[in-house]
Amino acid sequence: MNISGILSDWKVERIEFAKLTGERARSAGANGRIGIHGKTCAVDIARITIDGQTGYGSSIHITPEWAEAIIGRRLADLFDDRGRLKEEYRLQLEFPILDWLGRRVGKPVYDLVAGPHFESGVPLIVPCYDTSLYFDDLHLSDEKSAVALMQDQAQQGFDKGHRHFKIKVGRGGRHMPLWEGTKRDIAIVQGISEVAGPSGKIMIDANNAYNLNLTKEVLAALTDVNLYWLEEAFHEDDALYADLKDWLLKRGQHVLIADGEGLASPHLVDWAIRGRVDVLQYDIIWPGFTHWMELGEKLDAHDLRSAPHCYGNAYGIYVSGHLSAAVRNFEFVEYDDIAIEGMDVSGYRIENGELHIPAASGFGIDFDDELVSNLVKRSGWSK
Repeated sequence: MNISGILSDWKVERIEFAKLTGERARSAGANGRIGIHGKTCAVDIARITIDGQTGYGSSIHITPEWAEAIIGRRLADLFDDRGRLKEEYRLQLEFPILDWLGRRVGKPVYDLVAGPHFESGVPLIVPCYDTSLYFDDLHLSDEKSAVALMQDQAQQGFDKGHRHFKIKVGRGGRHMPLWEGTKRDIAIVQGISEVAGPSGKIMIDANNAYNLNLTKEVLAALTDVNLYWLEEAFHEDDALYADLKDWLLKRGQHVLIADGEGLASPHLVDWAIRGRVDVLQYDIIWPGFTHWMELGEKLDAHDLRSAPHCYGNAYGIYVSGHLSAAVRNFEFVEYDDIAIEGMDVSGYRIENGELHIPAASGFGIDFDDELVSNLVKRSGWSK
């Protein structure tokens, strides 16, 4: 990113913090590891003021004491020689600072971070998938009824413009008897693939609830599905992934292996470079946007694919689309349908399985200044 235009007298004048709340369009059920996720969501937002102008963005691990030490710092001093925010400021301030920069120069963030593969001046349109298909069927004893329920949920996403779907599997890992749950996994994936149609890409995510042999059973049963990737089948294991890749190759079954969210193995990137994993999925909020620019560059060099995890954080959904301008092999925006009070994302839209990114300055997300100011006074803080 070119920061040559940052003036030396631009200084951080104020940092404010507030928690914004909202709801999913539909309550989310269990997955292979944990119980009901629910409907309520929240986003931690920092508002930064520099040279009299504000920028907004997600912020984690920020404290009033930390923020107080930043007040008065020159903006230019927060960046390194490559034009990237220094490590010690990223989790707390990278999103509000990037938003501020975009607004100051009148450009979307994707223009600020764009790589050589991105054609400037062309609308940014990024593939996305509906990630809302959880275990909402556990109360049903009848498999046919369970499939119909999950098909209806997928149809809701289809009607909103989605064409690609990620489906939680692994019911037999905790919530149902092993084979009964696995059989239902297979039936539901097949049922949702009918909703998606032949061109719709299907991803399945077991949240580590499978083992190697169970994974093979499921994949063998889904050869008639346009299965694009298998995510977190079991906890990352070099030997097991090597076995699975060899098994898929011998069968001629083209399914990508995706992993990386949560407490991922520190060896995962190396394993991917060695051909064990195809798609990396570290979170967009933590370790963050700048980290993803650096990781994506490395993955691109090895022709590996990037698909940042973003579930439960409505802000991350939209900023991850901007990353696609910096990362050539960016796969999908993970879309969790959430509305946050005071956060206006109407500039974004989903159409035919793609997220259209607005050409507005910054991240193209508008915040209700008055609401945020009231929340800062009532339950947040200001420095």
